[in-house]
Amino acid sequence: MLKVQIINRSKHPLPAYATELSAGMDLRANLSEPMTLAPMQRCLVPTGLYIALPPGFEAQVRPRSGLALKKGVTVLNSPGTIDADYRGEICVILINLSAEPFVIEDGERIAQMVIARHEQAILKEVAVLDETQRGAGGFGHTGM
Repeated sequence: MLKVQIINRSKHPLPAYATELSAGMDLRANLSEPMTLAPMQRCLVPTGLYIALPPGFEAQVRPRSGLALKKGVTVLNSPGTIDADYRGEICVILINLSAEPFVIEDGERIAQMVIARHEQAILKEVAVLDETQRGAGGFGHTGM
């Protein structure tokens, strides 16, 4: 198990995995009063959480599928990346894609956070790339 230092300045319990095989932990809104998100409006929602990730890891902030399906509310920059050297508060950029206003309550589960290992690449400029069967095909080129 990876150990991650966390400061919790919210009124809520620490994020936790809902099941033994869950990849993400739910993040909760840390609000002094409810926030109303109008249709097509975006906002920054504080969580009251601060983390220190070890080198070679990132935290990905992703939408909660139930909130997206049932309410049309999702994470705008999905997935958002929290770098290992970031020490500020974790905040979530939400957008309301529905036709109805959405009220964000204090303590509401608004996103999920996945901790993932990553590599940093050394880019090597070349004139030509090697050929593959796929080539430049993308964006649905393989059909339906």
